[in-house]
Amino acid sequence: MRIAILDDYQNVALSLADWDSLDAEVHVFTDAFENEGAAVAALVEYEVVVAMRERTPFPSRTLNKLPRLKLLVTTGPVNAAIDLDAAHRLGITVCGTGYFSHPTVELTWGLILSAARLIPQQVDAVRRGRWQEGLGVSLRGATLGVLGLGRLGTAVAELGRAFGMETIAWSQNLTPADAQAKGTAYVSRDELFTRSDVLSIHVVLSERTRGLVGARELSLMKSTAILVNTSRGPVVDEAALLGALAEKKIGSAALDVFDREPLPIDHPLRSLDNVVVTPHIGYVSRDLYEVFYRDALEDIAAWGAGTPVRVLS
Repeated sequence: MRIAILDDYQNVALSLADWDSLDAEVHVFTDAFENEGAAVAALVEYEVVVAMRERTPFPSRTLNKLPRLKLLVTTGPVNAAIDLDAAHRLGITVCGTGYFSHPTVELTWGLILSAARLIPQQVDAVRRGRWQEGLGVSLRGATLGVLGLGRLGTAVAELGRAFGMETIAWSQNLTPADAQAKGTAYVSRDELFTRSDVLSIHVVLSERTRGLVGARELSLMKSTAILVNTSRGPVVDEAALLGALAEKKIGSAALDVFDREPLPIDHPLRSLDNVVVTPHIGYVSRDLYEVFYRDALEDIAAWGAGTPVRVLS
């Protein structure tokens, strides 16, 4: 059996599970594939592929070019980048792994605090031999707007209240009763943008949410507002966001997700002085990676024994 472990950027997969327990040849890919052709060329000889979340997409056209692929394991319980119908049609078993969301909640608050208190700028100042550059803002009494009050959004709002913030929320499916039950005030779509001092995005990427935050929504925001996105990059119109940041129409952005990942080296988000960027590490924590790779190994062993577990397709 030949197994490919994809997108292991930190080169930690082999240390987090007992891969030697499998009678298999295991190869780790630490770099992202440049395009579909590169992915197909690299993976065409493998029977089993372990995908890290949605870093490498597997649409129907890619799966059709991998005739030896029999098992595709995704870390996490869902993966929008895998065409499950095509996998089923081609006889490819798709399995998932366990998952928990608190690392993303914690990173969201790390980004909020970093943007509000100018932590990256202050760290850089100290490293350059300088001292106290710029004035941050405190959060008590400010308004936290949450776009999407599901599991993640609810947890982020709870922490906002612990900081003494007023919490408001809107999403396409949210009702006033649901918001109230979660301790958060329901507001209209426009009110979410006009009132928020910090706006944190927690919706799943879909055709309904792609570009949900565009030029119009950004124009409604306060000139001091902080936009935080740990969901998916395309939920925000990137060109509109770049314009709003460059023209100081909003105060700042704190971003963990982007339209294209890894973020191109010459991307303007890397250099704007009112942006905090992290490399999509919301779910990147040792404890969650241990779950990912432990379960992935169990998936492979169970499939090899003819009794697959955590089957998605």
